[in-house]
Amino acid sequence: MSNKHLIAHIVFEAKTALKVGSSNYDFLQDSPIMRDWNGLPMILGTSLAGVLRKSMVEFLKNCGKDDLGEVNEVFGDSCQKGSKVIFTNALLLDNQNKVYENLLLEKTDFLKLFNILPKRQNTAITEKGVAKDKSKRDNEVVFAGTRFKFGIEMLCETSEDEERFFLLLDLLNLPTFRIGSGSSKGFGAIKILKISYDEFEVNSKRYVEFANSLNGTQELKREYRPQECKFEKYDMYELHLKAENFFIFGSGGCDDEVDCVGSYEMVLCYQEENLSEKSKRILIPASSIKGAISHRTTYYYNMANNEDAKEVREIFGSEGELEGAKGKILMSDLYLTNNENQKIFAHNKIDSFRGGVINGALFQEKVESVNEEFKIEIWVERNIKQEAIKAFENALRDVANGMLALGGLGNKGHGFFSGKVLKNGVEI
Repeated sequence: MSNKHLIAHIVFEAKTALKVGSSNYDFLQDSPIMRDWNGLPMILGTSLAGVLRKSMVEFLKNCGKDDLGEVNEVFGDSCQKGSKVIFTNALLLDNQNKVYENLLLEKTDFLKLFNILPKRQNTAITEKGVAKDKSKRDNEVVFAGTRFKFGIEMLCETSEDEERFFLLLDLLNLPTFRIGSGSSKGFGAIKILKISYDEFEVNSKRYVEFANSLNGTQELKREYRPQECKFEKYDMYELHLKAENFFIFGSGGCDDEVDCVGSYEMVLCYQEENLSEKSKRILIPASSIKGAISHRTTYYYNMANNEDAKEVREIFGSEGELEGAKGKILMSDLYLTNNENQKIFAHNKIDSFRGGVINGALFQEKVESVNEEFKIEIWVERNIKQEAIKAFENALRDVANGMLALGGLGNKGHGFFSGKVLKNGVEI
């Protein structure tokens, strides 16, 4: 096989919000996203290379190939071998299927939507169930529904190199593939929309004339459909739930009607020129679901084993400089259609001495009611002790049986659901 270059342009859509941090901070938020020279969201090619390299390592290890030699053949190593693959930055795709690689003098109305992006608030919770002091953070995220485009170019010297190139494209389509940070908190899920590719002979006139631009996709004559990778690292759980009554996943904010409102977020639609009320979705953060299930899993584990729940922390992750570790669970944020089926509850604090209302203690909340069934997908790594997995599955059953409330105000009757739990497609 003679040397040749394989070049692919990939268009993907963010299924959930993306948290692609810039390691900077400003006066408005603690963690702003990475932006390009036009102030538009961007994902660095080094970030894409890093997550794909990690995915390739895990995939080959899952196939029984624990040697890094094949990975180093593609990405190179730190000592001798250079990389055969090049990644471009992933740039924002506008509603005309175009990216902007040069400086813009004036933004279109569509591009102006990205001047102000959603912010997610995070805080650490103590063992007493209250916020930890000085732990609140404001993180800027990219709208769910946003589309990006990036390119991959690889020098193929053998037929094995060509197979590795297409393996990289297949790995992008894994349901557990995530981009950016916060993957265990529900961020970073993507959907591949289109992959165009072609091959070029090294130093050929066609290769030299090919514009190294993401807008030159028309020169790539072939379309690639990613193949399904047999990846047995995870067990997939599905929670099929329907609200028994009302629920609220608090945003920490208020509106002109009530003191406490639920979480909403705009989901970008490329068929619309602007963000309207139709773009507004009820947000169920994966971190909220994860927190409730984590506490109930710990309860069942301690009840059965009467010891420290180290294996449970292995699933959900832990904090700390010495023992801190990322969890072995993946979840995604959920967006439900806003049907405006809301109800306002008013609460008063009662003076126990005289039985009357305490002055200034009126509190109102706006809760949601969704009639449709929805599905929460959870991926858990398989290399976890069965005692911890059994406790985790019991916690999922409690959610489906209406024994564990999700969201806020569970002590007032909100947040209870009914449904079923599936593991790898089989009900448990």
